[in-house]
Amino acid sequence: MGTVDVANKDITASLADKKPKVVFVLGGPGSGKGTQCANIVEHFHYTHLSAGDLLRAEIKSGSENGTMIQNMIKEGKIVPSEVTIKLLQKAMLESGNDKFLIDGFPRNEENRAAFEAVTKIEPEFVLFFNCPEEEMERRLLSRNQGREDDNIETIRKRFKVFLESSLPVIEYYRAKGKVQEIDAAKPVGEVFEAVKVVFTPKAEKVAA
Repeated sequence: MGTVDVANKDITASLADKKPKVVFVLGGPGSGKGTQCANIVEHFHYTHLSAGDLLRAEIKSGSENGTMIQNMIKEGKIVPSEVTIKLLQKAMLESGNDKFLIDGFPRNEENRAAFEAVTKIEPEFVLFFNCPEEEMERRLLSRNQGREDDNIETIRKRFKVFLESSLPVIEYYRAKGKVQEIDAAKPVGEVFEAVKVVFTPKAEKVAA
């Protein structure tokens, strides 16, 4: 066990040395955050890390860790924060970049506290794509005609879970003045114009 702890400490120390710039990206289902993350990567050269994608890739790799994650998901258990955080840390180090969009994480207050405690990194800010429930429903229903998991009940359930678990995270950072809220109900182009303002250094200097 000792060597694993040493390895984890090394990863944390190596990352801390890089002083990475981390932006948490949060938004409900259908808020369009995936599209906007792709735009930010292209224009501002961030590395986009999706917690869900990293977990799926780990499962696919067939590693011992991946098998454990798969079994937990099968049993309906929540994957421990530390597991996801380790995957994020590893991906951050391997990317060679020092600017990251972390998408869909932290999902709840416990994730948030664990991320800061384990990585010793505080996010620069939280990019929150705020979209009314009716608009999200409209988008998801028109996007996935015929897909079973996107019926109205499931969408409402997913939205409710997002509100209950992620809003406390957003409120925590809002109290620290670290939330950049974007009106995600507008057309994609207009949303990106608002995002650009947030990521343009000039705007950061004015805000500071």
